[in-house]
Amino acid sequence: MRKVNKKSLCLAATALVLTAGISAGTAMAYFTTYAEASGKATLSIPGFSETETTELFSNNTKHVVIHNTGTSECYVRVKAFAGGKYQNAIEYHYGEKVNIQPFLKDFKDKEKVTEFTIAEGEWEGPGEEGYYYFNGILQPGEHTQMLDIEVPLKGEDSFNVIVVQESTRVLYDEEGNPYADWTQIVDTSESAEE
Repeated sequence: MRKVNKKSLCLAATALVLTAGISAGTAMAYFTTYAEASGKATLSIPGFSETETTELFSNNTKHVVIHNTGTSECYVRVKAFAGGKYQNAIEYHYGEKVNIQPFLKDFKDKEKVTEFTIAEGEWEGPGEEGYYYFNGILQPGEHTQMLDIEVPLKGEDSFNVIVVQESTRVLYDEEGNPYADWTQIVDTSESAEE
């Protein structure tokens, strides 16, 4: 039997380690690559609220109604942005019971239109971070009272009003009292130029 000396054994071990080290970089590059994708997917998660905002614009006023089209009860809040020139002039009006049939003509899910009823509650605010809150629980198939967002204009200026609507599902504490956790929101933002 042939005798292997230490020097040859060390050289062979070193060559093996170097070969493994060189090929490890290629393997690591394979495992760390990534792929990007774009597009839109709708997730249907039971027990989550889904809302739809319907808006009409007339006389420098956006008339906003929120519909609960989901399967879970929710709370909603609204805030409007009109740019630096008009932001401080925005006026919110609420409390008037108005026929919302003109709003429903553009409603995406027309089969549900006849099912909607007005939720008990009213708008109040401004509250946290300038939002106006609908103080009632919005059940599936209900809509809010109308919230009017007016930008008083002098002259023929044009402007853009962006309405941010957020909803959160209704949570209950240990005593069974409902509350809103605004750190868990679903939001929709829509804009309309005039």
